[in-house]
Amino acid sequence: MTIIQNLISSSPFIALFLTLAFGYLIGKITIGRFVLGGVAGTLLVGVLIGQFGVHIDPGVKSIFFALFIYAVGFQGGPQFFSALNFRTVNILLSAVVMTVTGLLCVLAAAWIFDLDRGTAAGLAAGGLTQSAIIGTAGDAIAKLSGLTAEAKQLMQTNVAVGYAVTYIFGSLGPILMVTWIIPTIMKWDIRGEAIKLAEKVSGGKPELAPGEFNALTDLVTRAYLVDAKSSLQGKTIAQANENLLEIAIEVIERDGRSLDIDKYTPIQNGDVVIVTGRRNQVREIAQDIGREVEVPAGIELIEENRQLIATDSKLIGKTLAQVKRETNADVARGIYVTDYKRAGNSVDISPDVVVKKNDVIQLTGTAKDINRVENNIGKRLGSAFVTDYVFFGLGMVLGFLIGMISFKIAGIPVTIGSGAGCLISGLMVGWLRSRNPRVASLPLGAGNFLRDFGLAVFVGIVGLEAGPQAVVAVQEHGLTLLFLGVGVTLIPQLISFFFSYYVLRIRNPIEALGCVTGGRSANPGFAALLEKAGNSTPVFTFTVTYAVANVLLTLWGPIIIGIISKNAGM
Repeated sequence: MTIIQNLISSSPFIALFLTLAFGYLIGKITIGRFVLGGVAGTLLVGVLIGQFGVHIDPGVKSIFFALFIYAVGFQGGPQFFSALNFRTVNILLSAVVMTVTGLLCVLAAAWIFDLDRGTAAGLAAGGLTQSAIIGTAGDAIAKLSGLTAEAKQLMQTNVAVGYAVTYIFGSLGPILMVTWIIPTIMKWDIRGEAIKLAEKVSGGKPELAPGEFNALTDLVTRAYLVDAKSSLQGKTIAQANENLLEIAIEVIERDGRSLDIDKYTPIQNGDVVIVTGRRNQVREIAQDIGREVEVPAGIELIEENRQLIATDSKLIGKTLAQVKRETNADVARGIYVTDYKRAGNSVDISPDVVVKKNDVIQLTGTAKDINRVENNIGKRLGSAFVTDYVFFGLGMVLGFLIGMISFKIAGIPVTIGSGAGCLISGLMVGWLRSRNPRVASLPLGAGNFLRDFGLAVFVGIVGLEAGPQAVVAVQEHGLTLLFLGVGVTLIPQLISFFFSYYVLRIRNPIEALGCVTGGRSANPGFAALLEKAGNSTPVFTFTVTYAVANVLLTLWGPIIIGIISKNAGM
């Protein structure tokens, strides 16, 4: 044991990565339908390894939590702002119910079990996982009149003790509540419900899990034999493609060989033409071309998808049909539109779609043909696999600056904090990216890594830090305070959930669970919910309730000190 302790003391990050490894290993264990999950597993393993006395700079926890919450905000930004509406009032009320119920539970516990002011405030700080209560309650205790310095010091110590005893379950409780207890009671499949909500938000498009793909591809290639009745006979490739938007005639085979075509090559009776494009449109034009035949063997057609950002002022405000006619005149085979995005969301393609600035138009065709029209439409969208570190860095700076903002409510200082600040900045930058795709790129893979790894490190350090304090405090004060913390953690969540579901009518499972974690300011619980959901659908309700909870829970410290009259040692 001494060897392990010396090793961890000399390199505490060994303990951190052991916590991550074994935490996620334990999190995979399944008992019936219950799966602990990597977040809860890491927290528990951190408590155990923390008994060796692991000391990691607090700044490490702060920066990784900031990375986690920034990535969450970035990925949820477009959906967050589009979801703001009158229904948000009910979500705000859900947070108020949660925080007020938490306060009442603490006051009831203090009255029934005769807790002093400091212990009650520590119970609130740990059971409701709001560390700011330690500061606001301690400051309120220092300002009490008629007490000795020793009595004040003792109650301030009791704040820390109560926090240490109750914090572990305060973090673990919301994880169990939103990933197991409530879903089991309501018979919800979190992943399935998250997929449904994602499809609803995305206009009915299915969300694919890792490894899944749509076997019915949207793009197809067909071959047709031109006959005497064909509408293409006598037309050049340019003329044939002139009014086609989502498909293009690419190859002509005549007398068993492919023609080296240009825009002047006419189509003749008996030619075989190759048509590529979106499935439905190919089917619609087929009857005007001729009889479908097998694609001739040996023919190769190399095309690419290229996303262009609409920036040319001459095209803004025109329809896609007009854009096609004005930009496609010099191409040999023709290019076609295979995707169209506005503010990050796909738009149904039709000739009447009006182009707006910064819309993303995906063109498909040969590289040579796309090169000819690219400059007439706009700038090429940057690589989807490269992070824009300029905006990433500035976004993080903005988050820390927002976190430094402080204000007073009824004389009580309230600080936004770097976590909430980076969440806000992530939402803003993610929304900016959806509106202006030329900037602020954070690829999905990079964002997922920042989110998952940042979370893992944060939770691991929380367990390592809290473990020794909690064990010592339980030994000193028995299990009463620990069980009170369990009650303060679970009761408000249950009351708030059922009130929100049946009274406020927040019926969507993912939104309801997001309210539970946000109203508790429960970051590990939210992370576990994200892990179960597998997408960013919980972000909206979590963000709205999180903002309210951060303010109200911070205020509970001096309110508890003011309402409870028992002083320590008396």
